[in-house]
Amino acid sequence: MNDVKYDVHDMPKPAMLFGLSFQHLFAMFGSTVLVPILVGIDPAVALLSSGLGTLAHLSVTKYKIPAYMGSSFAYIAAMQMLMKTDGIAAVGQGAITGGLVYLIVALIVKAIGNDWIDKVLPPIVVGPIIMVIGLSLATTAVNDVMYKDSVYSLPYLLIGLVTLFAVILFNIYGKGLLSIIPILMGLLTGYVFAIILGFVTGDTYVDFSSVASSSWLSMPSVDIPFISYSFKLYPSAILTMAPIAFVTMTEHFGHVMVLNSLTGRDYFKDPGLDKTLTGDGVAQIIAGFVGAPPVTSYGENIGVMALNKIYSVYVIAGAAVIAVLLSFVGKVSALIQSIPTPVIGGISIALFGVIAASGLKILIESKTDMDNKKNLLIASVILVSGIGGLMLQINGLQISGVAFSTILGIVLYQILPEDKD
Repeated sequence: MNDVKYDVHDMPKPAMLFGLSFQHLFAMFGSTVLVPILVGIDPAVALLSSGLGTLAHLSVTKYKIPAYMGSSFAYIAAMQMLMKTDGIAAVGQGAITGGLVYLIVALIVKAIGNDWIDKVLPPIVVGPIIMVIGLSLATTAVNDVMYKDSVYSLPYLLIGLVTLFAVILFNIYGKGLLSIIPILMGLLTGYVFAIILGFVTGDTYVDFSSVASSSWLSMPSVDIPFISYSFKLYPSAILTMAPIAFVTMTEHFGHVMVLNSLTGRDYFKDPGLDKTLTGDGVAQIIAGFVGAPPVTSYGENIGVMALNKIYSVYVIAGAAVIAVLLSFVGKVSALIQSIPTPVIGGISIALFGVIAASGLKILIESKTDMDNKKNLLIASVILVSGIGGLMLQINGLQISGVAFSTILGIVLYQILPEDKD
Protein backbone atom coordinates (compact mmCIF):
# COMPACT_ATOMS: atom_id res chain seq x y z
CA MET A 1 0.00 0.00 0.00
CA ASN A 2 3.06 2.28 0.11
CA ASP A 3 2.72 3.12 -3.58
CA VAL A 4 -0.84 4.48 -3.23
CA LYS A 5 -1.04 8.05 -4.56
CA TYR A 6 -4.53 8.91 -3.31
CA ASP A 7 -6.21 6.56 -0.84
CA VAL A 8 -9.96 6.03 -0.53
CA HIS A 9 -10.69 9.18 1.46
CA ASP A 10 -7.95 11.44 0.07
CA MET A 11 -9.20 14.42 -1.92
CA PRO A 12 -7.00 15.73 -4.79
CA LYS A 13 -6.82 19.44 -5.51
CA PRO A 14 -9.66 20.74 -7.77
CA ALA A 15 -7.75 20.75 -11.08
CA MET A 16 -6.28 17.32 -10.38
CA LEU A 17 -9.69 16.04 -9.25
CA PHE A 18 -11.25 17.05 -12.56
CA GLY A 19 -8.53 15.34 -14.62
CA LEU A 20 -8.66 12.13 -12.60
CA SER A 21 -12.47 12.08 -12.71
CA PHE A 22 -12.43 12.59 -16.48
CA GLN A 23 -10.16 9.55 -16.75
CA HIS A 24 -12.81 7.43 -15.08
CA LEU A 25 -15.52 8.97 -17.23
CA PHE A 26 -13.62 7.99 -20.36
CA ALA A 27 -12.90 4.47 -19.08
CA MET A 28 -16.57 3.62 -18.69
CA PHE A 29 -17.92 5.77 -21.52
CA GLY A 30 -17.57 3.40 -24.46
CA SER A 31 -19.27 0.44 -22.80
CA THR A 32 -21.89 2.51 -21.01
CA VAL A 33 -23.17 4.17 -24.20
CA LEU A 34 -22.74 1.02 -26.32
CA VAL A 35 -25.42 -0.88 -24.37
CA PRO A 36 -28.24 1.66 -25.00
CA ILE A 37 -27.15 1.97 -28.66
CA LEU A 38 -27.52 -1.81 -29.10
CA VAL A 39 -30.89 -1.79 -27.34
CA GLY A 40 -32.30 1.37 -28.96
CA ILE A 41 -32.23 3.76 -26.00
CA ASP A 42 -30.86 7.32 -25.89
CA PRO A 43 -27.17 7.04 -24.80
CA ALA A 44 -27.50 10.32 -22.88
CA VAL A 45 -29.97 8.60 -20.53
CA ALA A 46 -27.38 5.91 -19.82
CA LEU A 47 -24.84 8.62 -18.91
CA LEU A 48 -27.40 10.24 -16.62
CA SER A 49 -28.29 6.99 -14.87
CA SER A 50 -24.66 5.91 -14.50
CA GLY A 51 -23.84 9.16 -12.75
CA LEU A 52 -26.91 9.14 -10.51
CA GLY A 53 -26.48 5.42 -9.79
CA THR A 54 -22.83 5.89 -8.81
CA LEU A 55 -23.68 8.73 -6.45
CA ALA A 56 -26.43 6.58 -4.91
CA HIS A 57 -24.03 3.64 -4.49
CA LEU A 58 -21.44 5.88 -2.84
CA SER A 59 -24.07 7.25 -0.48
CA VAL A 60 -25.45 3.83 0.51
CA THR A 61 -21.94 2.45 1.12
CA LYS A 62 -21.07 5.50 3.24
CA TYR A 63 -18.46 6.71 0.73
CA LYS A 64 -16.19 3.80 1.63
CA ILE A 65 -16.06 1.99 -1.74
CA PRO A 66 -14.62 3.58 -4.92
CA ALA A 67 -16.97 1.80 -7.34
CA TYR A 68 -18.41 3.27 -10.54
CA MET A 69 -21.74 2.09 -11.99
CA GLY A 70 -22.17 1.65 -15.75
CA SER A 71 -24.60 -0.05 -18.16
CA SER A 72 -24.72 -3.83 -17.69
CA PHE A 73 -24.14 -6.09 -20.70
CA ALA A 74 -25.86 -9.04 -19.00
CA TYR A 75 -29.33 -7.66 -19.74
CA ILE A 76 -28.81 -6.80 -23.45
CA ALA A 77 -30.60 -9.83 -24.96
CA ALA A 78 -33.54 -9.47 -22.59
CA MET A 79 -33.83 -5.73 -23.23
CA GLN A 80 -33.70 -6.17 -27.01
CA MET A 81 -36.53 -8.69 -26.81
CA LEU A 82 -38.65 -6.48 -24.55
CA MET A 83 -38.08 -3.40 -26.73
CA LYS A 84 -39.56 -5.31 -29.70
CA THR A 85 -42.63 -6.37 -27.73
CA ASP A 86 -43.64 -4.09 -24.85
CA GLY A 87 -41.16 -1.21 -25.27
CA ILE A 88 -39.18 0.96 -22.87
CA ALA A 89 -41.80 0.73 -20.12
CA ALA A 90 -41.19 -3.02 -19.83
CA VAL A 91 -37.41 -2.54 -19.87
CA GLY A 92 -37.67 0.02 -17.09
CA GLN A 93 -39.88 -2.26 -15.03
CA GLY A 94 -37.48 -5.15 -15.56
CA ALA A 95 -34.54 -3.02 -14.38
CA ILE A 96 -36.47 -1.96 -11.28
CA THR A 97 -37.33 -5.60 -10.57
CA GLY A 98 -33.66 -6.56 -10.85
CA GLY A 99 -32.83 -3.83 -8.34
CA LEU A 100 -35.47 -5.16 -5.95
CA VAL A 101 -33.89 -8.64 -6.18
CA TYR A 102 -30.61 -7.07 -5.03
CA LEU A 103 -32.38 -5.41 -2.08
CA ILE A 104 -34.03 -8.69 -1.02
CA VAL A 105 -30.71 -10.55 -1.15
CA ALA A 106 -29.09 -7.70 0.82
CA LEU A 107 -31.68 -8.15 3.59
CA ILE A 108 -30.96 -11.90 3.70
CA VAL A 109 -27.20 -11.25 3.89
CA LYS A 110 -27.73 -8.77 6.70
CA ALA A 111 -29.73 -11.36 8.61
CA ILE A 112 -27.28 -14.27 8.26
CA GLY A 113 -23.99 -12.31 8.25
CA ASN A 114 -20.85 -12.51 6.11
CA ASP A 115 -19.00 -15.45 7.67
CA TRP A 116 -19.92 -17.70 4.75
CA ILE A 117 -17.97 -15.59 2.24
CA ASP A 118 -14.50 -16.89 3.12
CA LYS A 119 -15.79 -20.48 2.92
CA VAL A 120 -17.54 -19.96 -0.42
CA LEU A 121 -14.95 -17.64 -1.99
CA PRO A 122 -11.42 -18.69 -0.91
CA PRO A 123 -8.33 -17.33 -2.74
CA ILE A 124 -8.18 -20.29 -5.16
CA VAL A 125 -11.66 -19.32 -6.39
CA VAL A 126 -11.30 -15.55 -6.09
CA GLY A 127 -7.95 -15.23 -7.88
CA PRO A 128 -8.95 -17.04 -11.10
CA ILE A 129 -12.35 -15.26 -11.13
CA ILE A 130 -10.61 -11.89 -11.07
CA MET A 131 -8.32 -13.07 -13.86
CA VAL A 132 -11.39 -14.04 -15.88
CA ILE A 133 -12.97 -10.61 -15.32
CA GLY A 134 -10.00 -9.06 -17.09
CA LEU A 135 -9.15 -11.73 -19.65
CA SER A 136 -12.73 -12.42 -20.77
CA LEU A 137 -12.73 -8.94 -22.30
CA ALA A 138 -9.36 -9.42 -24.03
CA THR A 139 -10.89 -10.34 -27.39
CA THR A 140 -13.03 -7.19 -27.40
CA ALA A 141 -10.02 -4.99 -26.67
CA VAL A 142 -7.83 -6.64 -29.31
CA ASN A 143 -10.58 -6.57 -31.95
CA ASP A 144 -11.07 -2.85 -31.31
CA VAL A 145 -7.40 -2.37 -32.15
CA MET A 146 -7.25 -4.64 -35.21
CA TYR A 147 -10.52 -4.34 -37.10
CA LYS A 148 -12.30 -1.50 -38.91
CA ASP A 149 -15.79 -2.55 -40.04
CA SER A 150 -14.80 -6.23 -39.52
CA VAL A 151 -11.78 -5.86 -41.86
CA TYR A 152 -8.18 -6.03 -40.60
CA SER A 153 -6.73 -2.52 -40.50
CA LEU A 154 -3.02 -1.79 -40.15
CA PRO A 155 -3.65 1.93 -39.39
CA TYR A 156 -6.05 0.88 -36.61
CA LEU A 157 -3.38 -1.42 -35.17
CA LEU A 158 -0.86 1.43 -35.32
CA ILE A 159 -3.23 3.83 -33.52
CA GLY A 160 -3.99 1.22 -30.86
CA LEU A 161 -0.34 0.41 -30.22
CA VAL A 162 0.65 4.09 -30.03
CA THR A 163 -2.13 4.59 -27.46
CA LEU A 164 -1.09 1.50 -25.47
CA PHE A 165 2.60 2.42 -25.38
CA ALA A 166 1.73 6.00 -24.44
CA VAL A 167 -0.17 4.67 -21.39
CA ILE A 168 2.78 2.46 -20.47
CA LEU A 169 5.40 5.19 -20.91
CA PHE A 170 3.45 7.81 -18.98
CA ASN A 171 2.79 5.30 -16.20
CA ILE A 172 6.44 4.19 -15.92
CA TYR A 173 8.41 7.33 -16.80
CA GLY A 174 5.93 10.14 -16.15
CA LYS A 175 6.78 12.56 -13.37
CA GLY A 176 4.39 14.42 -11.11
CA LEU A 177 1.01 15.02 -12.75
CA LEU A 178 1.81 12.90 -15.82
CA SER A 179 2.38 9.78 -13.70
CA ILE A 180 -1.05 10.17 -12.10
CA ILE A 181 -3.11 10.46 -15.29
CA PRO A 182 -1.51 7.91 -17.67
CA ILE A 183 -4.87 6.79 -19.07
CA LEU A 184 -5.94 10.32 -19.95
CA MET A 185 -2.53 11.09 -21.47
CA GLY A 186 -2.68 7.86 -23.47
CA LEU A 187 -6.13 8.86 -24.70
CA LEU A 188 -4.96 12.31 -25.79
CA THR A 189 -1.84 10.89 -27.46
CA GLY A 190 -3.83 8.28 -29.37
CA TYR A 191 -6.52 10.80 -30.33
CA VAL A 192 -4.02 13.33 -31.71
CA PHE A 193 -2.06 10.58 -33.49
CA ALA A 194 -5.28 9.34 -35.14
CA ILE A 195 -5.99 12.86 -36.44
CA ILE A 196 -2.42 13.24 -37.80
CA LEU A 197 -2.50 9.77 -39.38
CA GLY A 198 -5.77 10.66 -41.07
CA PHE A 199 -4.16 13.71 -42.69
CA VAL A 200 -1.18 11.62 -43.85
CA THR A 201 -3.18 8.71 -45.29
CA GLY A 202 -6.17 10.70 -46.49
CA ASP A 203 -8.49 8.49 -44.48
CA THR A 204 -10.76 9.55 -41.60
CA TYR A 205 -10.15 8.06 -38.18
CA VAL A 206 -11.73 10.86 -36.11
CA ASP A 207 -15.18 11.96 -37.29
CA PHE A 208 -16.16 15.43 -36.07
CA SER A 209 -19.44 15.59 -38.03
CA SER A 210 -21.58 14.59 -35.05
CA VAL A 211 -19.86 17.22 -32.91
CA ALA A 212 -20.69 19.95 -35.43
CA SER A 213 -24.31 18.88 -35.76
CA SER A 214 -24.95 18.49 -32.02
CA SER A 215 -26.49 21.26 -29.94
CA TRP A 216 -24.80 22.56 -26.81
CA LEU A 217 -27.74 21.82 -24.53
CA SER A 218 -29.96 18.79 -25.00
CA MET A 219 -32.36 17.00 -22.69
CA PRO A 220 -31.85 13.24 -22.25
CA SER A 221 -34.90 11.25 -23.40
CA VAL A 222 -35.94 10.04 -19.95
CA ASP A 223 -39.00 7.79 -19.70
CA ILE A 224 -40.53 8.09 -16.22
CA PRO A 225 -43.54 6.00 -15.11
CA PHE A 226 -46.84 7.93 -14.83
CA ILE A 227 -45.23 10.88 -16.67
CA SER A 228 -43.82 9.53 -19.94
CA TYR A 229 -46.19 6.57 -20.14
CA SER A 230 -49.14 4.93 -18.39
CA PHE A 231 -47.94 2.45 -15.82
CA LYS A 232 -49.00 -1.19 -15.93
CA LEU A 233 -47.46 -4.50 -14.91
CA TYR A 234 -45.34 -6.41 -17.42
CA PRO A 235 -45.01 -10.00 -16.11
CA SER A 236 -42.81 -10.94 -19.07
CA ALA A 237 -40.29 -8.25 -18.12
CA ILE A 238 -40.28 -9.31 -14.47
CA LEU A 239 -39.82 -13.01 -15.26
CA THR A 240 -37.17 -12.29 -17.90
CA MET A 241 -34.96 -9.78 -16.10
CA ALA A 242 -35.28 -10.69 -12.41
CA PRO A 243 -33.27 -13.95 -12.71
CA ILE A 244 -30.47 -12.09 -14.51
CA ALA A 245 -29.90 -10.09 -11.32
CA PHE A 246 -28.49 -13.25 -9.71
CA VAL A 247 -26.02 -13.49 -12.59
CA THR A 248 -24.79 -9.91 -12.20
CA MET A 249 -24.47 -10.48 -8.44
CA THR A 250 -21.63 -12.91 -9.05
CA GLU A 251 -19.85 -10.20 -11.06
CA HIS A 252 -20.57 -7.81 -8.19
CA PHE A 253 -18.83 -10.19 -5.76
CA GLY A 254 -15.85 -10.43 -8.11
CA HIS A 255 -15.50 -6.66 -8.42
CA VAL A 256 -15.69 -6.20 -4.65
CA MET A 257 -12.95 -8.84 -4.31
CA VAL A 258 -10.72 -6.89 -6.70
CA LEU A 259 -11.34 -3.67 -4.77
CA ASN A 260 -10.51 -5.50 -1.52
CA SER A 261 -7.19 -6.57 -3.02
CA LEU A 262 -6.38 -3.13 -4.46
CA THR A 263 -7.23 -1.02 -1.43
CA GLY A 264 -6.12 -3.43 1.30
CA ARG A 265 -9.57 -3.42 2.88
CA ASP A 266 -12.39 -5.91 3.41
CA TYR A 267 -15.54 -4.36 2.00
CA PHE A 268 -17.49 -7.55 2.70
CA LYS A 269 -17.20 -6.60 6.38
CA ASP A 270 -17.06 -2.79 6.24
CA PRO A 271 -19.43 -1.37 5.12
CA GLY A 272 -20.69 -4.93 4.56
CA LEU A 273 -21.90 -7.02 1.64
CA ASP A 274 -25.48 -6.03 2.46
CA LYS A 275 -24.55 -2.37 1.86
CA THR A 276 -22.71 -3.05 -1.43
CA LEU A 277 -25.68 -5.08 -2.71
CA THR A 278 -28.11 -2.40 -1.58
CA GLY A 279 -26.04 0.23 -3.39
CA ASP A 280 -26.16 -1.77 -6.62
CA GLY A 281 -29.88 -2.38 -6.18
CA VAL A 282 -30.71 1.29 -5.63
CA ALA A 283 -28.58 2.22 -8.66
CA GLN A 284 -30.52 -0.28 -10.81
CA ILE A 285 -33.86 1.05 -9.59
CA ILE A 286 -32.81 4.59 -10.51
CA ALA A 287 -31.78 3.39 -13.98
CA GLY A 288 -35.12 1.66 -14.48
CA PHE A 289 -37.04 4.69 -13.25
CA VAL A 290 -35.52 6.99 -15.90
CA GLY A 291 -35.73 4.41 -18.68
CA ALA A 292 -32.04 3.48 -18.85
CA PRO A 293 -30.33 0.06 -18.99
CA PRO A 294 -29.64 -1.59 -15.60
CA VAL A 295 -26.25 -0.65 -14.18
CA THR A 296 -23.51 -2.56 -12.40
CA SER A 297 -19.98 -1.93 -11.11
CA TYR A 298 -17.43 -1.56 -13.91
CA GLY A 299 -14.20 -3.48 -14.38
CA GLU A 300 -12.85 -0.72 -16.62
CA ASN A 301 -12.86 1.75 -13.75
CA ILE A 302 -11.29 -0.79 -11.41
CA GLY A 303 -8.55 -1.18 -14.04
CA VAL A 304 -7.89 2.56 -13.95
CA MET A 305 -7.44 2.43 -10.18
CA ALA A 306 -5.17 -0.62 -10.40
CA LEU A 307 -2.97 1.17 -12.91
CA ASN A 308 -2.61 4.62 -11.34
CA LYS A 309 -2.95 3.62 -7.64
CA ILE A 310 -5.64 6.25 -7.03
CA TYR A 311 -8.62 4.93 -5.05
CA SER A 312 -10.27 8.19 -3.97
CA VAL A 313 -14.07 8.10 -3.67
CA TYR A 314 -14.01 11.82 -4.45
CA VAL A 315 -12.56 11.03 -7.88
CA ILE A 316 -15.34 8.49 -8.49
CA ALA A 317 -17.95 10.98 -7.30
CA GLY A 318 -16.43 13.61 -9.58
CA ALA A 319 -16.74 11.27 -12.56
CA ALA A 320 -20.38 10.65 -11.66
CA VAL A 321 -21.14 14.39 -11.47
CA ILE A 322 -19.42 15.00 -14.81
CA ALA A 323 -21.42 12.15 -16.38
CA VAL A 324 -24.70 13.71 -15.20
CA LEU A 325 -23.69 17.14 -16.52
CA LEU A 326 -22.51 15.75 -19.87
CA SER A 327 -25.82 14.00 -20.39
CA PHE A 328 -27.23 17.51 -20.93
CA VAL A 329 -24.35 18.77 -23.12
CA GLY A 330 -24.75 17.47 -26.65
CA LYS A 331 -21.47 18.67 -28.14
CA VAL A 332 -19.24 17.36 -25.36
CA SER A 333 -20.96 13.96 -25.42
CA ALA A 334 -20.49 13.86 -29.19
CA LEU A 335 -16.81 14.80 -28.83
CA ILE A 336 -16.22 11.93 -26.43
CA GLN A 337 -18.09 9.58 -28.77
CA SER A 338 -15.71 10.67 -31.56
CA ILE A 339 -12.81 8.92 -29.80
CA PRO A 340 -11.59 6.32 -32.35
CA THR A 341 -12.26 2.67 -31.57
CA PRO A 342 -8.55 1.67 -31.68
CA VAL A 343 -7.77 4.31 -29.04
CA ILE A 344 -10.34 2.73 -26.75
CA GLY A 345 -8.93 -0.69 -27.62
CA GLY A 346 -5.34 0.30 -26.86
CA ILE A 347 -6.28 1.58 -23.44
CA SER A 348 -8.51 -1.43 -22.78
CA ILE A 349 -5.59 -3.82 -23.36
CA ALA A 350 -3.76 -2.15 -20.47
CA LEU A 351 -6.79 -1.90 -18.18
CA PHE A 352 -8.08 -5.45 -18.64
CA GLY A 353 -4.56 -6.86 -18.32
CA VAL A 354 -4.02 -5.09 -15.03
CA ILE A 355 -7.26 -6.56 -13.65
CA ALA A 356 -6.16 -10.06 -14.67
CA ALA A 357 -2.76 -9.53 -13.05
CA SER A 358 -4.54 -8.54 -9.82
CA GLY A 359 -6.08 -12.02 -9.72
CA LEU A 360 -2.66 -13.59 -10.12
CA LYS A 361 -1.41 -11.36 -7.32
CA ILE A 362 -4.07 -12.79 -4.97
CA LEU A 363 -2.89 -16.35 -5.66
CA ILE A 364 0.72 -15.35 -5.00
CA GLU A 365 0.01 -13.38 -1.82
CA SER A 366 -2.17 -16.15 -0.38
CA LYS A 367 0.64 -18.64 -1.20
CA THR A 368 -1.84 -20.93 -2.92
CA ASP A 369 -0.30 -24.33 -3.56
CA MET A 370 -0.74 -25.01 -7.28
CA ASP A 371 0.80 -28.49 -6.89
CA ASN A 372 -2.38 -29.34 -4.98
CA LYS A 373 -4.65 -31.25 -7.43
CA LYS A 374 -7.83 -29.65 -6.11
CA ASN A 375 -6.45 -26.12 -6.48
CA LEU A 376 -5.05 -26.85 -9.93
CA LEU A 377 -8.35 -28.23 -11.24
CA ILE A 378 -10.45 -25.41 -9.78
CA ALA A 379 -8.22 -22.73 -11.31
CA SER A 380 -8.14 -24.56 -14.66
CA VAL A 381 -11.93 -24.89 -14.92
CA ILE A 382 -12.58 -21.28 -13.90
CA LEU A 383 -10.03 -19.87 -16.36
CA VAL A 384 -11.03 -21.91 -19.41
CA SER A 385 -14.80 -21.72 -18.88
CA GLY A 386 -14.70 -18.01 -18.05
CA ILE A 387 -12.33 -16.86 -20.79
CA GLY A 388 -13.92 -19.21 -23.32
CA GLY A 389 -17.39 -17.87 -22.52
CA LEU A 390 -19.01 -21.14 -21.45
CA MET A 391 -22.76 -20.48 -21.32
CA LEU A 392 -25.85 -22.04 -19.80
CA GLN A 393 -29.05 -20.95 -21.56
CA ILE A 394 -32.53 -21.95 -20.38
CA ASN A 395 -35.66 -20.30 -21.80
CA GLY A 396 -34.07 -16.91 -22.37
CA LEU A 397 -32.01 -16.94 -19.15
CA GLN A 398 -28.31 -16.79 -19.93
CA ILE A 399 -25.53 -17.52 -17.46
CA SER A 400 -22.19 -17.08 -19.17
CA GLY A 401 -18.57 -16.04 -18.83
CA VAL A 402 -17.72 -14.62 -15.42
CA ALA A 403 -20.98 -15.70 -13.80
CA PHE A 404 -20.93 -19.32 -14.95
CA SER A 405 -17.22 -19.80 -14.21
CA THR A 406 -17.80 -18.37 -10.72
CA ILE A 407 -20.59 -20.86 -10.06
CA LEU A 408 -18.45 -23.74 -11.32
CA GLY A 409 -15.51 -22.66 -9.15
CA ILE A 410 -17.66 -22.38 -6.02
CA VAL A 411 -19.27 -25.79 -6.61
CA LEU A 412 -15.95 -27.53 -7.31
CA TYR A 413 -14.37 -26.08 -4.16
CA GLN A 414 -17.22 -27.45 -2.05
CA ILE A 415 -17.44 -30.94 -3.57
CA LEU A 416 -13.84 -31.87 -4.41
CA PRO A 417 -11.93 -33.65 -1.63
CA GLU A 418 -8.74 -32.17 -0.23
CA ASP A 419 -5.55 -33.43 -1.88
CA LYS A 420 -3.82 -35.57 0.75
CA ASP A 421 -0.58 -36.02 -1.22
